[in-house]
Parts: sequence; C-alpha cells; structure tokens
Amino acid sequence: MPFKTFSTFGDFYGFVGTVFVQMFTRRFRFREFVSQAWFITTVSFAPALLVAVPFCVVIVFQINQILIQIGAVDLAGAGAGVAVVREIGPIVSVLVVAGAGATAICADLGSRKIREEIDALVTLGIDPIERLVVPRVVASTVVAVALNGMVTVVGLLGGYFFSVVLQGATPGLYLADLTLLIGLPDFLASEIKAAVFGLLAGLTACYLGLNAKGGPKGVGEAVNQTVVFAFMLLFAANSVITALFFQIKSGA
Repeated sequence: MPFKTFSTFGDFYGFVGTVFVQMFTRRFRFREFVSQAWFITTVSFAPALLVAVPFCVVIVFQINQILIQIGAVDLAGAGAGVAVVREIGPIVSVLVVAGAGATAICADLGSRKIREEIDALVTLGIDPIERLVVPRVVASTVVAVALNGMVTVVGLLGGYFFSVVLQGATPGLYLADLTLLIGLPDFLASEIKAAVFGLLAGLTACYLGLNAKGGPKGVGEAVNQTVVFAFMLLFAANSVITALFFQIKSGA
C-alpha cells in the first residue's frame, strides 16, 4: 500500500510537470479555454453566490458580536475586511470551483477515458494534455480568480448590511475602516491564493479523470476522489501561502 501511494504521487507530479511544459511550449487552445471557462462559470457562479452570502455574513456577524461587547462596533469594517479579503473570499471561491467545476471536469474526462476517446486521440497523434488538459487547468485558474473578486464584493456588501442595518455600526466608519487593517497587498495575496487553488483543483480533476478505470463506477469514484484530494491540497496550500504572506509582510 505505501509503495502504491508513493507511485501515485510520483505519477501526479510527473503529470503536473508535463502540463506545465505543454502550457508554455505548445500552441494554446484558446477556443477550448473559452469554452471550458464558460462551462466552469455556469456551474460555479450561482453556488458561489449562494455560499458567499450566508458564509460571509455569519462570520462578520460573529465578529461584530465581539466588537459590540467591547464597545467597538464602529470597527466592524476592519473586521469584515480582514475576514472576507484574507480568508473567506479565496476559500469559498475554490470550494465551489473544486466541488462543482473540478468534479464536472473529472466526470467529462473520465467518461471520455472509458469510452476510449483519449486512446483514439493518442492514436491520431493528438496530445490529450495539450488538447484537453491545459485549457481546462488554465480555465479553472482564471475562473477561481474571478469568483474570488465576486465573493469579496458580495461579502463586504453583506457585511455592510448586517453591520449597519442590524447591529448599529456607523455607515461612514464601516467604509473608512475597510482599509484600516488590509490594503492592496492583502487583496493581491487573496487573488494569488485563489489562482493557486484553482490551479490545484484543475490539475487534480484532470489527473483523476484521465486515470479513471472500471467503467461508469470508476468515473464516479474518480469524481469523489477529486473532491477529497482537491480539498486536502487546497487547505494545505492555504496554510503555506498564508504563512509565507505574513512572513513577507512582517519582513517588509
């Protein structure tokens, strides 16, 4: 079992290396990229919006409850900015991309694999990584970045409504304090997080989809594994990126 696990990790890293080489050395399939980006957006936009509103609002509401107890409710904007921009935006975005977009990619490639369409492409001299994988990985990355911006805006607007209308914060101070603890570097770090998360989700989905075996049951198992492995990689990457960002920021 340990040897099989190490072999799988080795195959995955080799796959990732091949994808990056193909990404920068071969002709980019722009039409396929646009098609996949639109597809991932259609399956991810509504879930991201529906998850962002309650998730962001609940966290901001809890932060405001603490601020109310210490008489600092007018700092609600600062708390909302830190929570939404640094963590909630990228996490919500990529959970939706991994849970909706990546599973759809895995199911698509897995069904092509068991129907032997991938083998047919190889027989015709068409590289499936260049033709199918690279556009999907890039599309997953771009959509994750875009969704992060959308979730951030929705979260801050929802936090404004709950803080000002329901918890008595001052509207002007909420807006003024949004940049009290965060700035452009924090938002850029958030976008980098989302890009890395989307990249990892796309790579995981494509790898498991291309290696699906055992007919329709195998495709279903690959889709389930995509969710589990993508979430594990995303949370690990989140810890590493957050630690690096604070090291760089404190050093600067």
